[in-house]
Amino acid sequence: MAEHFFIVGAQRSGTTYLYQVLDEHPDIEMAKPVRPEPKFFLRPDLSGISHAEYARLYFDSASTAQLRGEKSTSYIESEQTAQRIAEWFPQAKLIFLLRDPITRALSNYQFSRKSGLETAPLEAAIYQEAERRDQYDRSRISTSPFAYLQRGRYMDYIEVYQRYFDREQMIFLIYETFVSQLDAVQGLYAALGVDVSFIPASLAAHVNSSDYDTGDSLSPELEAYMRDYFAEPNAQLAAYLGRPLTVWAH
Repeated sequence: MAEHFFIVGAQRSGTTYLYQVLDEHPDIEMAKPVRPEPKFFLRPDLSGISHAEYARLYFDSASTAQLRGEKSTSYIESEQTAQRIAEWFPQAKLIFLLRDPITRALSNYQFSRKSGLETAPLEAAIYQEAERRDQYDRSRISTSPFAYLQRGRYMDYIEVYQRYFDREQMIFLIYETFVSQLDAVQGLYAALGVDVSFIPASLAAHVNSSDYDTGDSLSPELEAYMRDYFAEPNAQLAAYLGRPLTVWAH
């Protein structure tokens, strides 16, 4: 029986690229389709579904892969999901791919604009996030399209997952030092226990990049505001990981 792992986030942080370099590995089978994401452990009717049904829905029964993985980036924001995964797959590994939260927030904003979910200009969207964050249709969207700042407070979410999983089960990757870096990709293969010599065809590919031009630019004042906002959360994350996050310096 294949072991399981989950890419739980973060949104707009290169998780589709991560999915691709993992799915190409012959020892790994990723849940399909990649779009829309399965979001299986967010389902309200989960208690009535079996492990076999989960496997049938998203994986190939003929596959001989030793690992099965799922990518659903909404998971990082759901404590119920953390609890459910722990109940279903208590030995599962969790992968967190984290990006400079300022860059991530801008990509999130561009994506929300491109998707027709955001109409406010950039500065209003950032400065008014607290008032707007929960003003979205929960019947259509699993997480807020307006959580530009909140979603970059990574330790808030990691601390929730720590309640259900050991630190050794959690793998933390930094977007800026992972994407297109063969040693980092092969280091992830090693952490998952698969062949580390494999070189994915998509190593240098641009996957699901945000190239939508909203016409908004990051003013020095807004950049300073965001830098100050993330200073403490970034310091907490660096302390937890035991490594500096100098690649996020602005």
